[in-house]
Amino acid sequence: MFKNLGRFKYVFRNMTVVLGAATVVNSSSFAKSDSLIDNDISISVQKYYGETLQTKEDLKTTACCSTDTLHPLVQKCLEKVPTEILTKFYGCGNPVPLGIEGLTVLDLGSGSGRDCYIASQLVGEKGKVIGIDMTAEQLEVARKHVDTFTESLGYKQPNMTFKHGYIEKLLEAGIEENSVDLIISNCVVNLSSRKDLVLDGCYKLLRQGGEMYFSDVYCDRRLPKEVREHEVLWGECIAGALYVEDFKRMCRKVGFTDARELTCTEIEITDPKLKKITGNAKFYSITYRLFKLDLETLCEDYGQYAVYKGTIPGHEHGYALDDHHFFETNKPMLVCGNSGSMVGESWLGPHFNLVGDRSVHFGLFDCSPVTVTSGNGSTGGSCC
Repeated sequence: MFKNLGRFKYVFRNMTVVLGAATVVNSSSFAKSDSLIDNDISISVQKYYGETLQTKEDLKTTACCSTDTLHPLVQKCLEKVPTEILTKFYGCGNPVPLGIEGLTVLDLGSGSGRDCYIASQLVGEKGKVIGIDMTAEQLEVARKHVDTFTESLGYKQPNMTFKHGYIEKLLEAGIEENSVDLIISNCVVNLSSRKDLVLDGCYKLLRQGGEMYFSDVYCDRRLPKEVREHEVLWGECIAGALYVEDFKRMCRKVGFTDARELTCTEIEITDPKLKKITGNAKFYSITYRLFKLDLETLCEDYGQYAVYKGTIPGHEHGYALDDHHFFETNKPMLVCGNSGSMVGESWLGPHFNLVGDRSVHFGLFDCSPVTVTSGNGSTGGSCC
């Protein structure tokens, strides 16, 4: 199944950063040929999720078993999702933010549709949710319940659509550039052999001020060949896990200048044989936030501060932008230029007051991650 993986050594020999089964291209040389997408990997993943896995009980690691505590409002939405969809859900996090009413949301690798069905309720009847997946069996399940679910919500017409396609070829799926407010994804990007194409496509689809808010699997090191070419570990979201620093470099190349970590949970390899193959490598489920904004490479100080209004449902007393920025409601908080843009110039803008401009520069801003309590009992801080 993976006999062609060795050709990456030839095809990508002039590229610089190792990325799971492929490599990160230089920003000036993004591949223009779809032939660089590895078909063996795509076929294997489709088989694993379409045929091998029947329920989440068939999984051999905890990579696709979310352990995050759901927000009560999300839990309420989850209770309305059809049982069949929940049974066939394989995700590593809970990447559906609150406060997204009226937004257009795209779910990469939507699978059976769990996160789309949650987002459908959060965006409301005037919002829009698009799911894209390459696995026909999963799409069949996702589409099966749309009409009855729409009726149960009292919507006049469905606000969800599901498209068959590849996350490396988003524009070919008929989604227009600059048309999406929020892109979510749950333990899917790691399954792609061309993560650079995925991120590049997402950047193009997002409107200015839009965001990619997603959970995925990452590693504390670059993985050896025997792990990267292991078929079961690909399906389990382990073999394609990016070294976290390579991921950040890739984000910067496509335009997501300042990747922000929101949550992080270590993943357990429960199968002894697979654990022997992965060795001492540590894997993490991390939720990242990538904003399409004109951001700087460093945190710069312009003397700005931001005030959270407490207007996002479920976050009345405070809001966590990332693992080291928690805004208490109505309490002014000093912010660097990038953080100021994220809360003042993105889809979050209506919920914040950003005071000050960039007419005066005061040097670097100390924006380094620290361990903080986010106000809902969770603790932030970098885990790898």
